[in-house]
Amino acid sequence: MGGASIALAARRLETKLRSKGDILINGRRQKLAFGTSAYVTQENVLMATLTVREAIYYSAQIQLPDTMPLAEKLGRADDTIQEMGLTSALDTRIGGRETKGISGGQRKRLSICLEILTRPRLLFLDEPTSGLDSAASYHVMSRITGLAAREGMTIVAVVHQPCSEVFELFHGLCLLASGQTIYFGPAANAAEFFTSNGYPCPPMRNPSDHFLRTINRDFELESGEGRTVSKPSAADEAIETLVNAYKSSNTSENAKKEMHDINEMGGVMLRRNQASFLTKVLVLTRRSFVNMYRDVGYYWLRLGIYISISLCLGTIYYNFGYGYDSIRSRSSMLMFTGGLLTLMAIGGFPSFVEEMKQEGTTRK
Repeated sequence: MGGASIALAARRLETKLRSKGDILINGRRQKLAFGTSAYVTQENVLMATLTVREAIYYSAQIQLPDTMPLAEKLGRADDTIQEMGLTSALDTRIGGRETKGISGGQRKRLSICLEILTRPRLLFLDEPTSGLDSAASYHVMSRITGLAAREGMTIVAVVHQPCSEVFELFHGLCLLASGQTIYFGPAANAAEFFTSNGYPCPPMRNPSDHFLRTINRDFELESGEGRTVSKPSAADEAIETLVNAYKSSNTSENAKKEMHDINEMGGVMLRRNQASFLTKVLVLTRRSFVNMYRDVGYYWLRLGIYISISLCLGTIYYNFGYGYDSIRSRSSMLMFTGGLLTLMAIGGFPSFVEEMKQEGTTRK
């Protein structure tokens, strides 16, 4: 689990958690405004009943401003679909645990599509290759790399154990260990940095695997006589050596100089407009009805139960007169009906929770 994932999990579990620190954009303290930055979570939170086309079209109508005509919004959505290679799956339902749908790689690309509709200048990806095989990981990351080149985006991705083909796509690399910077610079120069400091990458080994294995100290505890004994760690020595070497390296000086130049340039992060409140209500209501209509357990099963129970109640309490005894019967029927409606409403909570998770990830 990456640091971003841990922070996100802590936020969900502990409501009293407060974040501290400053966000600097081009050297200025600013907020990550809507439309200028986007965040793709590790978990793909998508509606299983929607098709790929519907998911992107609804998202485009919500995120893009009302000043943009609907045809232009849908055109932006179509362009994004084509950029991420989802044209062949347009009319395929996303699917979920119980229903078959698109593949894992397509799910990840769809999640990215939903976030890049506004063409943000900053895109944060939390483990975009997790759960994917090497081929799917490469296709996802190659699409992202091409998108960054075309749109001029700055993409920050947390990636664990990338394959060699994926690693070759990276422009910059930041290695962290024990809260210290091991390396921050061009990805192509990382292997040379490790070699020059006594940690060469063995032949035929993935460089990223070598880097992580060298600085990983989680498994440097040896067990002896039923107790765990901490011994001087080779990883600790490697971390200390590499941290000191990086601080005095030309790579570090170049990174500082580049950051200084960027700070001098300044720049303004403009907040982009979203759709109006009324537009959001209409689009989300329409999407919710589509979701309920296609969800057998949420809509049709409950409708069948209502009809069956109505027939049963109608048969039991049919023509029981208007006397004194009928008052008790009518009261029993009303109490049973009220309790039934309450319990049936609770039965719809699972689908409602899934829909709220979707709204939680898209809320700005």
